[in-house]
Amino acid sequence: MKNFALIGAAGYIAPRHMKAIRDTQNNLVAALDKNDSVGIIDSYFPEASFFTEFERFDRHVDKLRRANHAQKVDYVSICSPNYLHDSHMRFALRSGADAICEKPLVLNPWNIDGLMDIEKDTGKRINTILQLRLHPAIIELKQKVAQADSQHKFDVELTYITSRGNWYLNSWKGDETKSGGIATNIGVHFYDMLHFVFGALQQNQVHYHSPTCASGYLEYEKARVSWFLSVDVNHIPEQVRSQGQRTYRAIRAGDQEIEFSGGFTDLHTVSYQEILAGRGFGLEENRVAIETVSTIRDAKPLGLVGNYHPFLRNIEK
Repeated sequence: MKNFALIGAAGYIAPRHMKAIRDTQNNLVAALDKNDSVGIIDSYFPEASFFTEFERFDRHVDKLRRANHAQKVDYVSICSPNYLHDSHMRFALRSGADAICEKPLVLNPWNIDGLMDIEKDTGKRINTILQLRLHPAIIELKQKVAQADSQHKFDVELTYITSRGNWYLNSWKGDETKSGGIATNIGVHFYDMLHFVFGALQQNQVHYHSPTCASGYLEYEKARVSWFLSVDVNHIPEQVRSQGQRTYRAIRAGDQEIEFSGGFTDLHTVSYQEILAGRGFGLEENRVAIETVSTIRDAKPLGLVGNYHPFLRNIEK
């Protein structure tokens, strides 16, 4: 049994990490969040120590380490706001623990180099949650691409709409300096998946960018991809929205549609199983996706030109 600490216990994604720790038969010994609305811990690890101040959490983790206590922390799971991931990973490694960090790993590609230095200094490892690489539908697509003619490029349409209420733009997620913007905050897993399936990135264009929606074109070794990301419920197709659904995820590759909403929320446990078996995704595997979102963040939108996503027509009218 391994001991875990959790940073960001009150966040949206934290329960998936608590469930993964429990389902892999490990123990959460300490949790941190400046907000104390963390009753969800009772459903998983009611005996875990909880802190609202980083300094006290730091002291607790350090005392366990120095005493070689039975609850000495082996892993720190990081679910904090995006802009804090870098420093929290550094804290984990310097505390003698490996890190498991939510997406996006960092906001800028050069931050990866600094973290690689910390890994060398400490001998500890940073693992990241790239759960789409573990999704059965994505693995099947990757196999199909690998078997295709090496000169063939797939025409791909990626659509990801995950509705958020008015709170979204008033939280840290609406602050681009903290979240990295919509492409970073909700899209980074998908850009990693596209690189994972279709190879090296060759071209990156942005057609539209706002605080709630972004769209563009990416070209890879084996694909031409038009993509559309949104947190606006009004962008969900009417036939889907009328059924009460507030999330729409779809990939069309050629004439094949791959709907991968099913099983999406269960992949954290699979990710933890892989990490604990020594097969986690490390720093370098994040580089292309982080470079992609960094470029998107700084790009000047082109409008309705070239290979733009069809959903964009309704926005740009």
